[in-house]
Amino acid sequence: MIRKIIKIDEDKCNGCGLCVEACHEGALQIVDGKARLISESYCDGLGDCLPECPTGAITIEEREAEAFDEAAVNKHKAAKSKPEPETLACGCPGTHARVIERKSDAATGPVSGQARSTAGSQLRQWPCQIKLVPVNAPYFNQAHLLVAADCTAYAYANIHDDFMRNKITIIGCPKLDNTQYADKLTEIIKAHELKSVTVLRMEVPCCSGIAQAVKQALINSGKMIPWRIVTISTDGNILED
Repeated sequence: MIRKIIKIDEDKCNGCGLCVEACHEGALQIVDGKARLISESYCDGLGDCLPECPTGAITIEEREAEAFDEAAVNKHKAAKSKPEPETLACGCPGTHARVIERKSDAATGPVSGQARSTAGSQLRQWPCQIKLVPVNAPYFNQAHLLVAADCTAYAYANIHDDFMRNKITIIGCPKLDNTQYADKLTEIIKAHELKSVTVLRMEVPCCSGIAQAVKQALINSGKMIPWRIVTISTDGNILED
């Protein structure tokens, strides 16, 4: 049938994943660093993903395409929403939740562009990857949460002292991880009373996905929690706070 359906210009797509988050039907997925329409029958052609694309890579065209199949979409969404106990509770030591005790001392604020000696690791729990952290882990209770793009640890030398100290840290990459961060973060926020949320992202466009996921999770949770976004430049300085 002839109908409206999205078209993705792969040359313009930067793989940020914001369109994936915006698509309520789950028709989009990041594959090999680019947004792809995984099934024509999942796309309703309404274009909720268009305004989220920072590069203008998505447009609406009218062409021969499979009909929109709402039943298939619901089945697809139900399959995606299922938990992953087989992969996360497989007995692998790397997925076992545990608290790491650190000596508490006075917190210091971030100082942009200044070198300073670091006393040691400030990671307070394990695991720290967003995909691996258990939603009901006790270390989230009454925590100041840091949601960091994984590249920030390499770009910003004093991340442990300036951002991770006295916080629970979880990390991820919205461009490389094939997952819906907003869904997992929503569950975490709903299940615990967090004191604050800090988002630490890089200046590159694809990193906006991690900030968008946190924003959406806060909206989904219905909770009013103090939060902020800090942007790190590729040369290791704080651009926004």
